[in-house]
Amino acid sequence: MMSGLPDINSPTLLAGKHVLVLNWRDVQHSQAGGAEQYMHEISKRWVQNGVQVTWFTGRDDGQSPEDVIDGIRILRGGGALSTYGHAALRLLRNGGQFDAVVDCQNGIPFFSPLFLPRDLPIIQVIHHVHQEQFRTRFSPPMAAVGRFLESSGAKTVYGKRSIVAVSPSTRLELRKLGFSGPVHVVPNGTIDIPDEVAARAPHPTIAVVSRLVPHKRLDLLMGQFAVAVRSIPKLRMDIVGDGPERARLQQLATDLGLDHEVTFHGYQPNEVRDRLLSRAWLTASTSASEGWGCSVIEAAAWGVPCLALRVPGIRDSVVEGRTGWLVDTPQEFGAAMVEALTALSEPDSEALVSAECREWARCFTWDRSTRLLTGAVLEEEKIRRDGADAGWCHSDLSTLARFVLPEDADLQSILHRTDEVAVADDGHVAVLMKGRDEFEAFAAMQKIGVTSAELRSAGRTALLAGPGSAFAPADALDGQ
Repeated sequence: MMSGLPDINSPTLLAGKHVLVLNWRDVQHSQAGGAEQYMHEISKRWVQNGVQVTWFTGRDDGQSPEDVIDGIRILRGGGALSTYGHAALRLLRNGGQFDAVVDCQNGIPFFSPLFLPRDLPIIQVIHHVHQEQFRTRFSPPMAAVGRFLESSGAKTVYGKRSIVAVSPSTRLELRKLGFSGPVHVVPNGTIDIPDEVAARAPHPTIAVVSRLVPHKRLDLLMGQFAVAVRSIPKLRMDIVGDGPERARLQQLATDLGLDHEVTFHGYQPNEVRDRLLSRAWLTASTSASEGWGCSVIEAAAWGVPCLALRVPGIRDSVVEGRTGWLVDTPQEFGAAMVEALTALSEPDSEALVSAECREWARCFTWDRSTRLLTGAVLEEEKIRRDGADAGWCHSDLSTLARFVLPEDADLQSILHRTDEVAVADDGHVAVLMKGRDEFEAFAAMQKIGVTSAELRSAGRTALLAGPGSAFAPADALDGQ
């Protein structure tokens, strides 16, 4: 950050505080996934900046009741459902020792406000809404209970406490459920961007990194891949990952006559996964819904575009026409796959898309995610301390402002902790002002003597990319 610009959401601002994280799994749980990585990476960086972090979480077979991972204290107890009772008892006994709580909701909330002081800052982190998954995975009575707890139950207990969503899609789904309080968008980080990408495979190759579970719908992908194989000579697909669907998917590949075209690699260490990704022409997603497309961004880091269905979460992680292509219906997927691979067979097109993918992936770092979640915690702390209802937080509008900062201007005086500040390529200051429309942003600029500023509405891509990215001004009319 340019010298003299305000550091409004540095994790050092939480130094000396004790933050509690509630999550049903820790990063070493056998079923840990992207949600656990998200909170672990941020917790690790908090610890590195002088924050004491404790997790209350479930206990997997073979795990000890207490542990320390990357400086994070882990207290384990209970299984997939009983961990909520264990956490409640711990909160009743020890809740007063914490300065802030990050309550990670994985379908079933911890309902932490019931067991903690009213003035304690509590932030919910929600990756995606589970209403449809409850219907497909549980009996009708249990699904109804799950839907109630995630919606009406959570709204009653948490009230208008702040929520962090990992994507605009998740925020929109929360609004549809009637959550009316602040919902801040804090996207996932991703792997380090490699300095250079390897030569891609000589023949068209699709690489998919995924857990093999029903809602990822790899059976749909394989059916459409079978359509594309008829038109693309020597087309291959590598599937990296494991899960309960593996045997069924392998049998499906045999039934479709794809034994030689599809390779199931199972779970692989990062270096093997990255080698397979780096040689791919394309990655693909036919998931029903996601909070965010972690595997999409990981592929983009290697210069690999994505073809995906236009569903929540995934539609946020693909910049259509620049880092991949979105398809409206499953029936169109096979034909779209042929079109994408045909376009990528042109060297100039492949090089341009690869560069766009890598630039997009650079927008998502764990350091940035840490700063944004820090800002959300600090804003909620201010609301609890002042006893105020921060109405600006309730707006999902954001504005990107670019301007020359006068020497004597007090920029920090008009910023919220959740705003982002950067220096634009032309040397101007760029600010992504959250919860404010263009008129409100203009009024704020005038307060510090900025009379000439470029202001534009920040849509989905700009909000995710941040103010310093080449993608930031690309979507003034992009919907949320």
